[in-house]
Amino acid sequence: MTPDRIAIDWIAVDWGTSNLRVWAMGAEGILAHASSDNGMGQLTRDQFEPALLELIAPWLGAGETTVIACGMVGSRQGWHEAPYRAVPCAPLDRSGLVRVPVQDARIAMFIAPGLQQTRAADVMRGEETQIAGALALHPAFDGVMCLPGTHSKWAQISAGEVVSFQTYMTGELFALLSQHSVLRHGMVGTGWDDAAFDAGLSDALSRPDRIGAQLFTLRAEGLLAGLLPESARSRLSGLLIGVELAAAKPYWLGQPVTLIGAEALCANYARALLAQGVTARTLPATECTLAGLASLALQLETTP
Repeated sequence: MTPDRIAIDWIAVDWGTSNLRVWAMGAEGILAHASSDNGMGQLTRDQFEPALLELIAPWLGAGETTVIACGMVGSRQGWHEAPYRAVPCAPLDRSGLVRVPVQDARIAMFIAPGLQQTRAADVMRGEETQIAGALALHPAFDGVMCLPGTHSKWAQISAGEVVSFQTYMTGELFALLSQHSVLRHGMVGTGWDDAAFDAGLSDALSRPDRIGAQLFTLRAEGLLAGLLPESARSRLSGLLIGVELAAAKPYWLGQPVTLIGAEALCANYARALLAQGVTARTLPATECTLAGLASLALQLETTP
């Protein structure tokens, strides 16, 4: 359904490598939503504006509508580079927004920058907006935010700022190992086994130095002991998340932890943390993204 154009205040955009998602926003919140597979990775620079307009054109009136985007759209390979901001800093700030030159006079296009850390070298794009959204929803939070995903992020938050962060390639490693390594032969399907996940988690946390051998055991048990595919997949997940938790221990040990991400993946991280005595709060990724972009929209409104 196309919302009343007069009611639209601004448009929120989450533009990643694989997907483009847009929301028409009004005083009462979300008025409409649309998406496509025109992610950053599929577009040349001159294709970004047409890809956006394909989704939002029905929402535009004769005047100028503010559009605020986050994610890989602001990378060096994206539509227009939005330079990283260095931590420690607030996750989002009006002064960091980059205005993008456009052909269509009906839109004022802005991109939120990511964050960078010099030592140890690290970067994020998109997650800073979710962190800002989580802080908008829970302003008093001090502790650690974990954003599970293809590249999981652990961020130390204090006084409304990202103090430091660390990235782990856990999701990408799971995809590579389960789909493209010798382990793929024993991991067909999408089944799940909680006990196998817990076993992998325990093995990795107790001996993270043995991860190479523990991984190949999955292949050997499949050949020799008939390890079921769902058990193999679940144990692989437990092993990889366990290694991540072992490395990220300085972040989560003795800290309040908030998880931001997809429900199923966050549930695995929450289960893993609970086994270490940490009860984590979980927030939906989309809710945090929109809250973060909304905080920028409000700053734009109130900036002289």
